[in-house]
Amino acid sequence: MTHVTELEAVEHHRPHRDVTGGWLRPATFGVMDGLVSNFSLVSGVVAGGSGGHTVVLTGLAGLVAGACSMASGEYTSVTSQSELARAEMAIERRELADDPAGELAELTAIFRAKGLTPELAAHVARELSSDPEIAWRVHAREELGIDPDDLPSPWTAAGSSFAAFSLGALIPLLPFVFGAATISVALLLSVCALVATGAVVGKLTARPLWVGGARQLLLGGLSAAITFGVGWLVGGAVS
Repeated sequence: MTHVTELEAVEHHRPHRDVTGGWLRPATFGVMDGLVSNFSLVSGVVAGGSGGHTVVLTGLAGLVAGACSMASGEYTSVTSQSELARAEMAIERRELADDPAGELAELTAIFRAKGLTPELAAHVARELSSDPEIAWRVHAREELGIDPDDLPSPWTAAGSSFAAFSLGALIPLLPFVFGAATISVALLLSVCALVATGAVVGKLTARPLWVGGARQLLLGGLSAAITFGVGWLVGGAVS
């Protein structure tokens, strides 16, 4: 029989990727949104008959406006989420101070629901409740699903969103900045970027690369096609 020491278990433990961090979701969404929205915007303007100067001006306006909107939206969202989490944790702390016996019984019931025997659940709950600072953190994790020591940063989310959206939105715009007269180069760059970013997301989320790439290409292509069609119809109607 092989015995594994605690130190050996720690050394052989495979580290997991951070699935709750404050940067991955807004950064990923920002690149995708910037790429899809600005490529769609540029496609609609080109389909409506606009020239290079108008396309560049519209694309730049879409980049700045979209990046600011993404950043402010992420900041507000994450700030509100953190404020709600802190308010709920404050309630837990008050409940522990006002009714320690009731909170102890509640924690015991949680551990019993996880499969511990009544005796062991009661013992673990008493041990964890002996220190008030540990107790409220345990209640926050077990009852609310919140890690009080790892709340997402609104500034990280906002900064990631702004930078990522700007990067994605710049890709379909670059050919027109350098004098492209048609949308063909922007289309090629955007297709490659859609597939690449989708594949990166697939890699980060342990999905097949081709699944992520194909999914993002389909969604981005559909969005651009719809906007191109609207631009073509409107451009023809007002010309």
